[in-house]
Amino acid sequence: MAWRQLFLICCLSAVVLLSSVEGKIFMQESDALSFLKKRGKRSPKSREEVNAENRQKLQADELRREHYEEQRNEFENFVEEQNDEQEERSREAIEQWRQWHSDGLYPPYLYNRHHI
Repeated sequence: MAWRQLFLICCLSAVVLLSSVEGKIFMQESDALSFLKKRGKRSPKSREEVNAENRQKLQADELRREHYEEQRNEFENFVEEQNDEQEERSREAIEQWRQWHSDGLYPPYLYNRHHI
């Protein structure tokens, strides 16, 4: 029984709120028509609107350009680091191979060729 009373109170309060606010939510028909006549879909834009839209587009283009430049720089740095690491690993592997195959008595392999 209590939930029915609560529901009834909620409904009544909603009706009272809507009836008191309804005049503020909806505009008069004449105001709505004048608003729609001022700016229809095919009416030309004012100079200020065009300038504002162009500024927004230019700003968006600049942000997009900065973003792509930052991404490109990050990728280039990543690739450069990867190449440096690969060169370091190759250099270490070559050095280890030279140390393993060299007994220290003769010069390196390239200079130790016997010409026949």
